[in-house]
Amino acid sequence: NALGPAGLGAGLGGTLPALRVLDLSGNGLEVLPAALGGAGDAAEGDATPGNAGMEDAVPAFPQLRSLNLSGNRLRELGPGLARAAPQLQELLLSGNRLRALPGALLPRSGPAAPFPLLSRLDAADNEVAELGADIAALPALKSLDVANNQLRELPSALADCPRLKEANFRGNQLRDKRLEKMVNGCQTKAILEYLRAGGRGKGKGESAREEVRKKKREKQQKKDSGDGEQDEVEEASRLLVKVLHVSENPAPLVVKVSPGIKDVRPFIVCCVLKGVNLKPGNALKRFLSMQTKLHEDICERRTAATIATHDLQLVRAPLTYDVQPPDELKIMPLGRKEVKAKDLLRQLHLEAEEQRKQKKRQNVSGLHKYLQLLDGKDNYPCLVDAEGAVISFPPITNSEKTKVRKDTHDLFLEVTSDTSLQICKDVMDTLILKIAELNRFTLENKEGSGSDTELDALCGPGSLGPGQQPGNLPLVVEQVRVVDTDGNLKVLYPSKTDLATVSSLLTVIR
Repeated sequence: NALGPAGLGAGLGGTLPALRVLDLSGNGLEVLPAALGGAGDAAEGDATPGNAGMEDAVPAFPQLRSLNLSGNRLRELGPGLARAAPQLQELLLSGNRLRALPGALLPRSGPAAPFPLLSRLDAADNEVAELGADIAALPALKSLDVANNQLRELPSALADCPRLKEANFRGNQLRDKRLEKMVNGCQTKAILEYLRAGGRGKGKGESAREEVRKKKREKQQKKDSGDGEQDEVEEASRLLVKVLHVSENPAPLVVKVSPGIKDVRPFIVCCVLKGVNLKPGNALKRFLSMQTKLHEDICERRTAATIATHDLQLVRAPLTYDVQPPDELKIMPLGRKEVKAKDLLRQLHLEAEEQRKQKKRQNVSGLHKYLQLLDGKDNYPCLVDAEGAVISFPPITNSEKTKVRKDTHDLFLEVTSDTSLQICKDVMDTLILKIAELNRFTLENKEGSGSDTELDALCGPGSLGPGQQPGNLPLVVEQVRVVDTDGNLKVLYPSKTDLATVSSLLTVIR
C-alpha cells in the first residue's frame, strides 16, 4: 500500500489481544506507528501524558508473534515495541534505512529481558553501520540476517548469543579481511568461534589463544564421550540443496508479469527443482498430500498464498503471468476437459452445494471453499506458456497439461499471493524443505518399485562423494527471474537471503 510517513497514526483502533501476525511490508513508513511504540512515543522516563504509566500498561499486541516491516523507510525503531509486543518471535526489517541494530529496539529500562521469545531478526539491505554488543541480550535469537549493510566490524558479543545458529553477514565490507572471507564461505558456528577468540589483530593475545585451546579440549572430550559422533550424525542428516544461479544456467527460465496483474493477484515467486524421485510406492501420493497440507496450514487455506507444481518437461517457456476475463480464460483443469473459467467456477459452485446437501453440512469443503477468493474480480489471474495455454489458474487449479506424474523428476514450482511477496517466499522455502524431506525418505526406504537400478539412474554413475549416502544427495534449485514487460527484475528466487526460514533443517550449497 502507501502507508506513510507516520502510517497508521495514533493507533490501530485500540489493543488487538488476539492478533498473531501483522504485515506492514511494502509501504512508506518512516517511523513506527504509535501503537507499536514508535511515533509519538516519548523518551523513556518522560512524564508526558502519552508516556505516563507505559511500563505498567497492558500490551497493545500481547499475542503478536510475527511483525513484517520490510520494504519501508524506517530509520530507527522505538523501545516501545518491546512493551507493545512482548511475545514477538519474528521481526522482519529488510529493505529499510536502519543505521544501528538493535539500536533503540532494546529499552534501557523496563523488562529485564525484552523480547524473550524473539528467534528471528532479519535486517538485510539496510544502512546498518553499527551492530551493538547488546544483541546478546536477545536470549532466544536463532537467526540473524544483516546482509548487504555497511558494517565494518562484528562485535565479539555475537558469540554470547546462547542460541544463535544461523547468521548472514554477507555483503558487508569488513575491516578484518579474514573474517570477511569467513562470512562468505564458512558456517555460522565457525564465525562465532572466531569472534569468541577475539579475531585477528584484536589485541587479545594469550587469553584468546587459551580460549581457542579450551574449546578444542572441550570438543575432543565430546568426541571421546560420543557426543561428537552425535553432532556429526546430525550434520550428516541435514538435507542438502544446491542453488544453480542464473549466471551458471545456459537456459534460465523467465516469467514475465503483465501490468494488469497488480490489481488482481500481484505477487508470484517461482523456481525449478531438479532431482526428485516420485516413482517408488506411494511417493507421488505423499507428495500430493504434502501440498494439500501446506495449503491448509502455512497458506491459511489458500487465503494467504497458493502453491502450483508442474512437470518441468511439459512446461513450454517463456511464461507470462497475466490476467484474462472469466469468459475468455480457458484451462484444462486437473482431471477435467477444457473449460472457460466462468463455467468452471459455476460447475464447482453447483458441485459444492450438492455435496453440502448430501452430507448435511452448513459449510462447503474441499476445493470448493476457495471459490469465494475470486468473488468480485473482473479479471482472473493465470500463468500462460509459450503456446498460449493456461497452465495455472490460481487459487483454483493447475492444468492437466503440466500435471506431475510418477515419472516426473524435474519440477517447476510456483507460489502466488494477493497478500505479500514475503509470504510467497516463506511458503516456497517450506515447500522446498518438504520436498527434500520426502525425497530423502523415498531414497532411503526404497519402497515398492524403487529398485537399486532406479536409484543408480537417478543419482548417476560416480555422482556420490566420499562418504555420501544416496539419501543425502542434494536437490538442485535453479533460480527463476520474474520480470516486468520491459525486462526489469521484480524478484529472483532463491536470492542469497532466501531459504533462511528453513536453514536449521537444510544445508544450502550456493
